[in-house]
Amino acid sequence: MSLLGQKTKSDFLPWSEMQTTVLKLERDGDLKFALLIATGSYIGLRISDLLQLKWRDVLNQEYFVITEKKTKKERRITINPELHEILNRLFVKINPELDQYMFVNRFGSKPVSIQYVNNKLKQIFTQYGIKGQFSSHFMRKTLGRRVWEVNEYSDKALLLLSQLFNHASPNTTKIYLGIKEQEISDLYLSV
Repeated sequence: MSLLGQKTKSDFLPWSEMQTTVLKLERDGDLKFALLIATGSYIGLRISDLLQLKWRDVLNQEYFVITEKKTKKERRITINPELHEILNRLFVKINPELDQYMFVNRFGSKPVSIQYVNNKLKQIFTQYGIKGQFSSHFMRKTLGRRVWEVNEYSDKALLLLSQLFNHASPNTTKIYLGIKEQEISDLYLSV
């Protein structure tokens, strides 16, 4: 666990591995974390914003609007149809109140803490034999890598991702997603 204000490194999870992990968690009855990983990976919010979501914000909605805690900027987030299916399926299984936080703590009064999420993610990845360095930030990076991949690794995708993530430039996004590091490593292999 990092100290407040300390930067942490987190890997991304390949999209198919993220989807498999969500299905395994659902199968094993860990519905809250199946929901968290799916929602976080499809919408790419920072964990502080993700934990504030209530069911009424996303269930049967085409989009929702959120003011990000870190940037204070308002964002309109369109909900992917695949995420809709997951939300509907898990809503039925969890059976919460519409005004309840999606990632409610065990007392049912407020969201789980970021520290709890990070600890639980480490347990989950160990349990399922997923290698890497993961924190709650992996979901944003997973979305970023997926968008870049689906858009054929284009500069346009990096430009749009830099806007989505509120980065200063696409170059910052490349570093954030570990693309720069990968490109440099590939140079050594090309000799």
